[in-house]
Amino acid sequence: MLVHLAIRDIVLIDRLDLTLGAGLSVLTGETGAGKSILLDALSLALGGRGDGGLVRHGARQGEVTAVFDVGPDHPARALLSENGFDDDGDVILRRIQSADGRTRVFINDRPSSVALMRDLGGHLVEIHGQHDDRALVDSHVHRQLLDAFGGLSGEAQEVGAAYRRWREAEDELVRHRARVEAAAREADYLRASVDELSELAPIAGEEEELAESRQVMMRSEKIASDVNEAHEELAGTASPVPALAGLLRRLDRKKDTLPGLLDETIARLEVALDALSDAQMSLEGALRQVEFDPHALERTEERLFALRAAGRKFSVPVDSLPELQARMIGELADLDAGETRLTQLESEVAERRALFDRLAAALSEKRKTAARLLEGAVMAELPDLKLERAEFIVELTSEPSAPSASGIDTVEFWVRTNPGTRAGPMMKVASGGELSRFLLALKVALADRGSAPTLVFDEIDSGVGGAVADAIGRRLSRLAARVQVLSVTHAPQVAARATTHLLISKGDAGTEEERVVTRVVPIADEHQREEIARMLAGETVTEEARAAARRLLRPGAA
Repeated sequence: MLVHLAIRDIVLIDRLDLTLGAGLSVLTGETGAGKSILLDALSLALGGRGDGGLVRHGARQGEVTAVFDVGPDHPARALLSENGFDDDGDVILRRIQSADGRTRVFINDRPSSVALMRDLGGHLVEIHGQHDDRALVDSHVHRQLLDAFGGLSGEAQEVGAAYRRWREAEDELVRHRARVEAAAREADYLRASVDELSELAPIAGEEEELAESRQVMMRSEKIASDVNEAHEELAGTASPVPALAGLLRRLDRKKDTLPGLLDETIARLEVALDALSDAQMSLEGALRQVEFDPHALERTEERLFALRAAGRKFSVPVDSLPELQARMIGELADLDAGETRLTQLESEVAERRALFDRLAAALSEKRKTAARLLEGAVMAELPDLKLERAEFIVELTSEPSAPSASGIDTVEFWVRTNPGTRAGPMMKVASGGELSRFLLALKVALADRGSAPTLVFDEIDSGVGGAVADAIGRRLSRLAARVQVLSVTHAPQVAARATTHLLISKGDAGTEEERVVTRVVPIADEHQREEIARMLAGETVTEEARAAARRLLRPGAA
């Protein structure tokens, strides 16, 4: 609940610190004293629209701080945690509004955004008034309020979870069906391509090896003829070796005829023959190295060119052909398995849809029961609020063909203000005074279910007579037993039931500077009786008014 409100330099408020306890707090004061200023300041701290015009004239900036003490399970705690804020201790919302229009937001003393402040504010405070278009008047939250009243929030969450699981499976089915259909369109191409690549059987790195082997064979072909010719000269019919060997034998037989004459010649011939023999052996080795099979070159080239042609055909590097082959084989396998998976997904979607339908239908029936009970609870409050001829209707429409995460129901609060008239949405049919009383009856019926911990009612008793104002006061008091209630009122019957009575007044600032300020002070006892007497009598407070005020405040009046 709201435990402290601090305002600095907002419109006519210089400095204001309010501590609000549990129960019913009322704010009274003469028209124009500044009650709307207080609510504007509170709205600013709850993420309302900022405006430089809210800053007190002459000040550079204004500031509003609202401190809330909420339980550990309150939704505001989860929202803080989701956004990285500490979720223990008080929830502190602080808004700094500059006169130039700029605004800064702090949550638990850390910079934040207006959007997050607004989300938190919606969980912490509800503001209701005759012309308020939020809270209970917003038809978008009527279904949530009905669920809260009927204790159906948990089942509504189950329906939402079942809806999301069904839609997730359906989305996966759509995606998988698209993949299967795309694969089916390419199945013939994939099979032909896999057959072609399987026959080719490419190997990673094969292109480089083939290209290198081809280059070696082509170079060998170019020098093979020269090596053969040299070998023929040394080892063929024209070889000088036989003639030189014969000459060496003849000279060797005759070397003794003239001793020492032929020794050097014979030695050199022997060296020459050895060198020629070595050269012949070297050429034979070279022949073996350059020797190649022309068919091998042909086969190598055919293989290399086939691989490169496949790379061009499939628009991939040759080394990527094995990977492409594996991927295409996988796609064909996926196509076969995809049909099986498609059947499984269709079955899964049907099962999840059936579960959602069962849960949503069961929830819808319980909502119908809760709707009748809520109608009865609200109708029970209407006679004392001088709406005895009015009718409150929970308009619930079930559309199984239009499911959502909320189920199959649309819910809107309708009213019929007089018998024989057409019923319609509460916001459109009820007048300002009627609307405020319908809202109060609803809040009393809902009590602390689906409600923020702090409720603010802005002059919902405006324009009603004494008996109705007294009925409003009793209901505000009952409501304040469960949640914190802050009411801006002109009705003494409401003010008399306050736990805390705050008087708003406007007067001189009490400084040399001539200006007016708004003040808010708690009053009790004689001061409270005097204020209620003023509310009863007007400008001139009479003894009769004071006596009436004492009767309103007598023990048991609350």
